[in-house]
Amino acid sequence: MSVYTTLIRPLLFRLDAEKAHHMTVEGCRVMGAIPGVAALARRLLKVDDPVLRSEVAGLGFPNPVGLAAGWDKSGRALRMLDSLGFGFAEIGSVSARSSLGNPKPRLFRLPRDRAIIVNYGLPNDGADTVAARLAAHCPQQPLGVNIVKTNDGQDAPPCGTEEILADYERSVLLTHRYASYLMLNLSCPNVAAEGDFFSQPGNIRLLLQRLQPLSICCPVFLKVAPHDDADVHQRLLEQCEDFAFVRGFCFNLPPGKPESLHLNTPRDELADRPGAVAGRPVTALIDRCIAGLYSRMDRQRYAIIGAGGIFTAQDAYEKIRLGASLVQLYTAMIYEGPGVAKRICRGLSKLLRQDGFQCVAEAVGSGLTEASVPSAKPVC
Repeated sequence: MSVYTTLIRPLLFRLDAEKAHHMTVEGCRVMGAIPGVAALARRLLKVDDPVLRSEVAGLGFPNPVGLAAGWDKSGRALRMLDSLGFGFAEIGSVSARSSLGNPKPRLFRLPRDRAIIVNYGLPNDGADTVAARLAAHCPQQPLGVNIVKTNDGQDAPPCGTEEILADYERSVLLTHRYASYLMLNLSCPNVAAEGDFFSQPGNIRLLLQRLQPLSICCPVFLKVAPHDDADVHQRLLEQCEDFAFVRGFCFNLPPGKPESLHLNTPRDELADRPGAVAGRPVTALIDRCIAGLYSRMDRQRYAIIGAGGIFTAQDAYEKIRLGASLVQLYTAMIYEGPGVAKRICRGLSKLLRQDGFQCVAEAVGSGLTEASVPSAKPVC
């Protein structure tokens, strides 16, 4: 038990979930502006262990545990993101124009499942504002920017192909110089309009063709729908083949509350809670997706960032052994607080050493049979 779980979390859980989230981000923004606070937090929460250091897509990571997009949607708490014990952080999703997102309430807790239901609908301050914040910030470790199509509201008419591609292009142009990497969110589960655009054959290729002339100066990852189907993975890889700036993938949440998610919360209690489930219940699906894609992709070119249901070092280690080079968490911050990254990193270093690995890269994919995985020499 920690101070957060025994004292702070009970107080936060008395508040509306979105209000508690907003207060937490704003609290970090304020603390980051106070001289010495970020440095003190860094000393308290950082784990400096050589076995955890990783190189992925040409970037150096002090540890493989990252803070996922969705926590700091508009880069408001950038000064504190380096100080929470994570090896990297991802802000966003950021769109070309500012957006209010979906109507409230749009964030719900499911304590019995160690989960949340997210229906934010991509509220953010827009790429112009976020780019200005990024330009004024010098991150001490990799900082990713998650890019998405602007959500103009539930009553907005559907956009055509040109408008969708132009929206991504503008956000990429504004942010890529300030990002360690870009994550193109191609499958937001909580936006009805254009929600399945990139599931249509050839549309991912159209976007990559649109972005290719921009000379993007950082690696690009694609956040895609969580299909554990071999044919879907193969089509994804084929569409990316000609675009060298694409360096990896991440799987998003499944839309809604599919029956495949085993929930302890009775489903009749969820009828008035729209959105996608994040946290423990998505673990099995995401793990299957990681293993399936890893077994088919070119590991010398691509890397997978594994996100979904990570609460412990064992959770992180399992995704690494299935093929993820890096992992991300968000829901665990809600339930475990700011010490969660430190705890996971300490446990992960022990697990790696117990199995005889000298670095994270050696463990990536080690949980799969050799016959299912293309050979490649890990880089420590």
